[in-house]
Amino acid sequence: MSIFSKIIKGIIPSYRIAEDDFFLAFLDINPLREGHVLVIPKAETDKFFDLDETYLSRILIFAQPIAHAIEKSFSCNRCGIAVVGLEVPHAHMHLVPIDQIDDLNFSRPKLKLSEEQFRNVQERIIGNLKANV
Repeated sequence: MSIFSKIIKGIIPSYRIAEDDFFLAFLDINPLREGHVLVIPKAETDKFFDLDETYLSRILIFAQPIAHAIEKSFSCNRCGIAVVGLEVPHAHMHLVPIDQIDDLNFSRPKLKLSEEQFRNVQERIIGNLKANV
């Protein structure tokens, strides 16, 4: 069972942003920038492109309003998307508020946020997500 499967089951706590029957979005606890969200399928699949066509199309549709909420929540040029998949053997995408290409450089030092900062980021994104519904 991957760490993401444990998050889905609630065994490991997370700062959840959105969820449906197929996907979960939550804050990355080692963010590149404030507002860095992970979107994962609930089905445990190692490689992103091993997801079937239905999941591949639905994950983008699920992520779209979250990306818009991230853009409204943080000063940024756009919400960047990255699929790296080396950190955890469970398919996932990163949504990150960016101003330049280097903002998606995963070799950069990660931010260290307090629980209060994480909750503030979570509330901002969820607030803007609900405003768009």
